[in-house]
Amino acid sequence: MLHCADRSFYVGHTDDLEKRIAMHQSGQLPGYTSTRLPVKMVWSQAFGSRDEALTAERQIKGWSRAKKLALIREDWPLISALARGHKEK
Repeated sequence: MLHCADRSFYVGHTDDLEKRIAMHQSGQLPGYTSTRLPVKMVWSQAFGSRDEALTAERQIKGWSRAKKLALIREDWPLISALARGHKEK
């Protein structure tokens, strides 16, 4: 997950994380991040297959900002609470 200059998040998957981040950072990839530079990687996870990575990407893209921030902090109790619809205390 990348944190963009406009404070938004970009979620994607790749086989070569370092290369892909460099491409986003340099503006080589047209699209969402190219107009929101600079970007900074704030969370990543390795997956056993591309299908698993794509499933996780799609799931995280649907999360609220609060839930994404909890993921970055690895705040599993808050992620669980947000998944059940409870608000942060």
